[in-house]
Amino acid sequence: MAGDAPRTAVAADADATETAALEAPDPGPGPTWRGSRRYLRWESGLALALVGTVLLGVGLSGQFLTSTNILNLGLSNGEVAIMTLPMMMVVIAGEIDLSIQSTLALSSSVVGYLWLHHWSMPLIIVTVLVLGALLGLINGLLVTRLGLPSLAVTIGTLTLYAGVAEIVLGATIVSNFPAAYTSIGVNAVPGTGLSYSAVIFVVLAVVTGVVMHATAFGRSVFAIGANADAALYTGIRVKRVKTTLFVVSGLVGAMAGVLFTFRLSTAEYGNGNGLVLSVVAIVLLGGVNIFGGRGTVAGVFLAVLVFSILQNALLLTNFPQSASGIVTGGLLLVAILVPNAGDLLRRGRRLVRRMPGGWS
Repeated sequence: MAGDAPRTAVAADADATETAALEAPDPGPGPTWRGSRRYLRWESGLALALVGTVLLGVGLSGQFLTSTNILNLGLSNGEVAIMTLPMMMVVIAGEIDLSIQSTLALSSSVVGYLWLHHWSMPLIIVTVLVLGALLGLINGLLVTRLGLPSLAVTIGTLTLYAGVAEIVLGATIVSNFPAAYTSIGVNAVPGTGLSYSAVIFVVLAVVTGVVMHATAFGRSVFAIGANADAALYTGIRVKRVKTTLFVVSGLVGAMAGVLFTFRLSTAEYGNGNGLVLSVVAIVLLGGVNIFGGRGTVAGVFLAVLVFSILQNALLLTNFPQSASGIVTGGLLLVAILVPNAGDLLRRGRRLVRRMPGGWS
């Protein structure tokens, strides 16, 4: 009897294993839903949208794939593309910087003002970049040290910096910049066929991707956006990280202002008006969560291409440039509604169930 005990235990284990195997759900052919979700990421949808917009451009105009038009793509959207990268980082951290548009405008005004006062262009560029970093620092300190909401702060500085830009240059329009610098704004980088602003965007996108996805600083940004209090308790210096992001945003905004001035060969206080809406629309279209904690550089990169190509294709068909806001607004709505469609449907169902009679 004692010798039968181990045999009985083994038989019981075998029966239990067989029963579990019989009761286990059949996974069915192909990958499970959890595995297949990898193929349904937002970036995959953007890649398909990119293919669609390219085909649309080819179908609408025979000039779409010409080297001249490809150069124009980078020229017309290069500064916006550059500004999406710091905006992406700030939004992932759970904040927003709407003043980046006025940072561009003020930088352009300062370039013109200093040039009128006979400063050398290299010194002007360095001064403007430092100014941009200081403007970002002001935003960062107001948000992190005074605890003010970034939306309110940067709406305020959006107006403030625009007002300072107007005071600096007034109604004066400066356009006598050296050809060696204005050519940077309109010519292609030798051997690439791409504008200088487009190449700068690609380089900055690679750097941003490495920082955000392969460094401790990038992981801190994601952690802060997901839960700032929890990030603080784990030892992350939340205020310092956020302030750094605003400084970077100001610095890049100033760089965009310099490039914008060279491209138009004109410095005036109204440069860049309305660009912030395009920047925000692209960032959200790229899959960055407006509440923070999620987003990828790859998604924003693809969104820049989709946005730029779509606008360019429409302009080649003589689509009114004054109505380009329709494209920006439409993409912004798509970027907000589509990722949240599941939550909206669930809320709708709960609301209907609470109504008398439930589903009709």
